[in-house]
Amino acid sequence: MAQKQIRIHNKSDRPDNVIQRENDIYLQCEAIEKELPKFLRGYFIYLKGNVLPMTRLAYLHDIKFFLQYLIDETDLTEAKKISEIKDEDLKHVQAVDVNLFIDHCRKYKVETENAVYMYENSNKTLARKKSSVSVFFKYLYRDGLIEKNITDGFDPIRVPKPGEKEIKALSDDEVMIMLDAVTSGAGLTSHERAYWEKTKLRDKAILILFLTYGLRLSELQQLNLSSFNFGRGEFKIYRKRGKESVMPLNRSATAVVQDYINIERPDEDSVSDEHKDALFLSLQGKRMTERQIRELVKKYTSIALSTSRRAGYSPHKLRATAATSLIGRGNSIFDVAALLDHEQVTTTQLYARQKVNVKRDLVKDMEWEEERKEK
Repeated sequence: MAQKQIRIHNKSDRPDNVIQRENDIYLQCEAIEKELPKFLRGYFIYLKGNVLPMTRLAYLHDIKFFLQYLIDETDLTEAKKISEIKDEDLKHVQAVDVNLFIDHCRKYKVETENAVYMYENSNKTLARKKSSVSVFFKYLYRDGLIEKNITDGFDPIRVPKPGEKEIKALSDDEVMIMLDAVTSGAGLTSHERAYWEKTKLRDKAILILFLTYGLRLSELQQLNLSSFNFGRGEFKIYRKRGKESVMPLNRSATAVVQDYINIERPDEDSVSDEHKDALFLSLQGKRMTERQIRELVKKYTSIALSTSRRAGYSPHKLRATAATSLIGRGNSIFDVAALLDHEQVTTTQLYARQKVNVKRDLVKDMEWEEERKEK
C-alpha cells in the first residue's frame, strides 16, 4: 500500500517550509513513540508539553537507545524488543545500572550486515544522554511507576564550564581570505571550481549572511524569497521556539542576496512548487539541505585556515565569528546578544572575553632561535 502524501494546510502567517520542518520533527517523534512501551504514554505527553521539539526528539532517541541497552546488555528484562518492556522491569533499574549505561555510551560498536561502526561520544554528549535518562526516571517516580527517585545516584560528568573552552572563530584576516576565495575561486580544486562557476554568488550570499547576522544553520536554511523586503531594507527569520525576528539589511547583505537572486538563481518557472519560494537552491533546483550548507561552509573556511576540508569550520563557528567581530568593533554585548538571540547575556560575554591573537602577540618577540643566530 502506497504511503499517503502529507499536505500542510497552513492558516498561520508563517511560511509553509517552517511549518513543514516542525511537522517533520513531530512525525519523527511519533515514529519513535510507536516503538516504545505503551505505558510511557504519559511521558510522551509530558515531553510534548514541556520541551522544545528538537529536545523532545533527542530525548526520545536517547530513551530508545537506553531501553535497547537494557535488552542487549543486561538481565533486567526478558523482553526481546523495546515495545515488550514492562513497567515492572524499570522498577529493578538502579543508579548503578544507569552509570554503567553512560560508561557504555563512551565507546561502543554497532554491527550491520556490511560493516561494523565504532561510536565514541564526548563528555558533552554523555551529559545530554544522562540528562535524558534523568528526566525519564524523574517522570517515572513522579507518576508512581517506580518506587524511588534513583537520579541522585547518577555519577557526575565533567564538562567544560562556560569560558573554559577556547572559542573557535575566524579572525578578520581569515574572513577576508575566505571571501576572496568565494569571489575569485582561489584555493579551490579544479573539480570544485567547476561547481563554483555555477554557485559562487549563492555561496557568497550564504557566507555574508552568516558573518553579518550570526544566523543559526536552521535559520539560514529556512530563508525564502518572501522572507526579504528590499523596499523596507529588512528580512524575516524564524528562531527557536517559533519566535519571529525581523533583521535589518545592510548594503553588503542587500548586494550579495540581490546579485544571487537576479543573476544566478534559477527562474521561478523552472523550480517545482515545493521549492519555488526557497532562497538558496541546490544545482538540482531544490532547497539546500543543512548538510549541503554545512559542507559549503567547511570548504571555504578550510581555505581561510589553510587546512583540510574536513578540518574546516562549521556554520556555528561563523556565528561565533560574527559575535567576536561585532564585540571587537566596540558594540555593546547587550545589542550583540539581541542580534544573535542569546537567551542569557552571559553567553555573549564569553565572546567578549575572547582576546583575538593574544597568544600570538605574547610569543611574537620571543624568537629565541633567531636571536641565537644573530648572536
